[in-house]
Amino acid sequence: MTQKTRSHLAWNDFEVVLAIANAGSLSGASRALGVSHATVFRRLGDIEQSLGVSLFERSRTGYRPTLAGEELAGTARIMDEAALDAERKVAGRDLEPSGEIWTTTTDSLLMGLLSPLFTQFQHTYPGILLDVAVSNQLFNLTRREADVAIRPSNAPPENLIGRPLTAIGQAVYGHRSLNLTPVASIKSLARQPWIGAGSRLQDSALDQWMDKHALKTACVYRVDTLVNILSAVRSGMGLAVLPCYLADEDPDIIQLTNPIPELEYGLWFLMHPDLRGVVRIHAFMDFLTEAVRAQKQRLAGPLLG
Repeated sequence: MTQKTRSHLAWNDFEVVLAIANAGSLSGASRALGVSHATVFRRLGDIEQSLGVSLFERSRTGYRPTLAGEELAGTARIMDEAALDAERKVAGRDLEPSGEIWTTTTDSLLMGLLSPLFTQFQHTYPGILLDVAVSNQLFNLTRREADVAIRPSNAPPENLIGRPLTAIGQAVYGHRSLNLTPVASIKSLARQPWIGAGSRLQDSALDQWMDKHALKTACVYRVDTLVNILSAVRSGMGLAVLPCYLADEDPDIIQLTNPIPELEYGLWFLMHPDLRGVVRIHAFMDFLTEAVRAQKQRLAGPLLG
């Protein structure tokens, strides 16, 4: 009598089930896995046939895990976290400052501060390749969407290792063509057209400050990145609050107020705790700490004379 051989699920089988469970659809799973819809459909059919159970209930609204599907997806999540944990720990065993560093930061920081510092770092550590993702959203460092983040924040995530680099000052700026002179009172600027931060910029402190000074009704334009707010100010559209390091470099834009204390925020270097022993990460952190703090006065913003 021939003994039937039990088929074993491979890791990519668990990956398929987890992707469908997370997305709730085959199309969403195919995008997450980077394969075609037909491939996901076929692989799910093979897995269910191999196990002899149905893993998902199909309906017009999508794919909902059965009890067996939930159990398999739960196991897949545990496996996925274990794989990520192992990857982070292995990444910490390098001895020389070489390899890649996945870095995320904002467009304004990259343009107004970090680009020349990254150039200096590359000259100092030619064996390290910086791979930079520009986004106003904080990538998930726990899941290795990035190794480190250089971010403005007054409340960085508690699950990450953070090093404060410096304080960033912000003030009101306008184009020289508006013929305005620096003032001590925001009230005197309230009749001017203003440029506000779009909701996707998620700057609650600025939103509250503008509300406090009744400036929201003066807004003629809103946009969701600091670089584009700067662009609007350059065009003479109106006044706006901008980080001093970003606006002070433009000779056609003038600072109209002193840096605003309640809008000051911290600049942080953030990384996952499991990467604390990685030599290239520490080389990057130490280099940026020294380089950024050397510009502390400029970044805090000048006081009007």
